[in-house]
This record gives sequence, structure tokens and C-alpha cells, in this order.
Amino acid sequence: MPLQFKRSWTDEELDRLRDTAARFIDTEMAPQDEEARRRGHVGHAIWRRAGELGLLCTDIPEAYGGAGGDFRHEAVIHEEMARRGLTGMSNSVHSIVAHYFLNHGTEAQKQKYLPAMARGELVGAIAMTEPGAGSDLQGIRTRAVRDGDAYVIDGSKTFITNGYLAGVILVVCKTDPAQGARGTSILIVETQGCSGFKVGRVLDKMGMKAQDTSELFFDGVRVPQDHLLGGREGQGFFQLMSDLPYERLIIGLSALACMEGAYEATLAYVRERNAFGKPIAEMQNTRFKLAEVATQIMVGRAFIDCCVEQLVAGTLDTATASMAKLWGSEAQGRVLDELVQLHGGYGFMNEYMVTRMYADARVQRIYGGTSEIMKEVIARAL
Repeated sequence: MPLQFKRSWTDEELDRLRDTAARFIDTEMAPQDEEARRRGHVGHAIWRRAGELGLLCTDIPEAYGGAGGDFRHEAVIHEEMARRGLTGMSNSVHSIVAHYFLNHGTEAQKQKYLPAMARGELVGAIAMTEPGAGSDLQGIRTRAVRDGDAYVIDGSKTFITNGYLAGVILVVCKTDPAQGARGTSILIVETQGCSGFKVGRVLDKMGMKAQDTSELFFDGVRVPQDHLLGGREGQGFFQLMSDLPYERLIIGLSALACMEGAYEATLAYVRERNAFGKPIAEMQNTRFKLAEVATQIMVGRAFIDCCVEQLVAGTLDTATASMAKLWGSEAQGRVLDELVQLHGGYGFMNEYMVTRMYADARVQRIYGGTSEIMKEVIARAL
């Protein structure tokens, strides 16, 4: 039997949610994945279906249309997708956007956007990265200039997850360039019928082929004054920094779940695959490699579960969350490389889940803050 990667934070309610999520993923997401990979996005219907089943914004209060759970409910859904190598529907970014509204939005902004996001009617995206800025958020050049009772946005963004399907985008921009980080604000852009807004290419990526990662262009986009997140200028950098533990733990947790799913798939493969007259699972090298992988996963599970418990308790700090992201994404790369190797030539074929996982995993060390940035954040806390 495969090792049982048990979670310290689960209970019967969460187990029922996991069953619902697994059925949805297996019966409605997975059969569409190949087509989604070809066209570069999953389409809006699957988002609305997830909303109907209560699988979106599970940790948003019921007063704002969410399910009223906590991070553990989100973790269940992120894990079940990651275990199956399904990355097309970026519920993680959607959830992060929802938390920007919840934690920093005005009451009117929460009431307007969160229920529609929970129903899957609005897909959320956050536009931070620019062609020349990368991880340097203080170096962004997108401008928002006050014009009467509106802001006028000019600039471009790239590598924006959910960018093609997004109905609401949080745009990080400079409202006062002379103030540096203190001159950064976040503006809310509703994409439908938005004059001056344009989605560029759905980018051709190494992995995550079913996920719509796009270029976005803002050419004189006018948004009302009340579309300033939180209602105060100059709060954007603080807003971005305060939600980093949530985002980085999602990446670490998803990395671990991906490793678990890949390990179990590889275990099944080596037991069926014969070489030199016997299953390759009986060869010492295979057994030792799997033992190493299983140990890494079990140790990682203890750490990630601890981080989940801390986030639910409100005590997870940025440095520890950065450790979860750093360890998870780096270990994911090492583990998947070993598991692809155990598949031999078939490990190079996209028809195998571990192959797609291998390509998808590479970006985990880049987005949400590169591994190098994570090391710097951790080092500053020592």
C-alpha cells in the first residue's frame, strides 16, 4: 500500500469537502484538461460550475457570499488539484484576489465583488509584474493619474495568471511616483466593456499549458475614484506585503501535494513496468529512490501542516511562509526529477502526469517571489 500522507489539520467536514472537490475535479475538470491545454485556458463555464458547488472563496465569510470556512478549506481544494497535476484553473490567484478585497477593500467593494467571485461569475487576477520590473515591485511604471472623480491608467503588465478570463483585475500602479513605495496604489478594473483595456497574447509557456497567463495593456483606462482598493492612495505596497504569507503558503502546500500525487503515480508505474524479467519496483535503485522521495514528503508534510495551523491561528509570519515556499518549490523540482527518471523514456512523454507536473513545477521557484527573494526575506529575519 502507498504511504498515507495524513494531515494534522483535517476533520470530518473537511473530508467531505475533499470528496466533493475530488469528484468535481475527476469528472468535470480532468476530462477537459487536454482541450484546455490546447487552447490555453479552461473557459468560464468551469469557474461557474465550481462556484455552484461551493468550491470558490471557501474561506471568505458567508456575509460576502463565501463558504465561511478558513484556510484549511482552501487547502483541500488546492491539494486535490495539485495531486492530479491540474493547473489550468488558478483558484489560488482567484483566492488571493478575494483576500485583497476582504482584508483591504471598502465595505462597498467587498459587497460588490466577493459574492460574484464566490459564484464564479467574476474570475479574479492581480496585475503586478511588468516587462521591465519582474520581482521589483517598487520599479513598476504603470501610472494612474487622478482626473476629476476618476483615475486614468496607462501601462502594461505581463505574466498575469487568469489574465485572459479575468472579469476583475487588481492593477498595481503608481499614483505618486515621487513617493517610491509609498506612492503605490491598487486600482480595481472591471474588464467587460472596459475602454482602453486590452488582453494581449495568451503566453506560450514551458508548462501550465491550460492556465491563461497573459499580457495586459492599459491605454487611458478610466476607472471611478471608488475603484481605489481601500479608498486611500499610497497603500498598495503595504497591501501587497501583508498578504504574502497566504500566497506563499498556497505555493508550498500545492508543491507538497503535487509531490504526493506524483509519488503515488510513480509507485503504481514501477510495480507494473517490467525490465530484465521483473518489475522495476523490485530493483534496489528504484526502492532506494522511492524511499528517499517518501521521506522528503513525510518530513515536508509535518512542516507544511504546521504552517497551515499557524495561518489559521493568525500567527504565520512572512519568513516562515517564505520557508514553506522556498522548501516546497525546491523540493518539488528535485522530487519530480527523480520520479520522471524512474519512468525512463515514458517520463519524457506528455501523456504521463509526472511529465506534465515536471514542466509545470519549474515556475514554482519563480512566481510568488523567486527562490532568491525567499532566501533574502528569510535571511533578514535571522
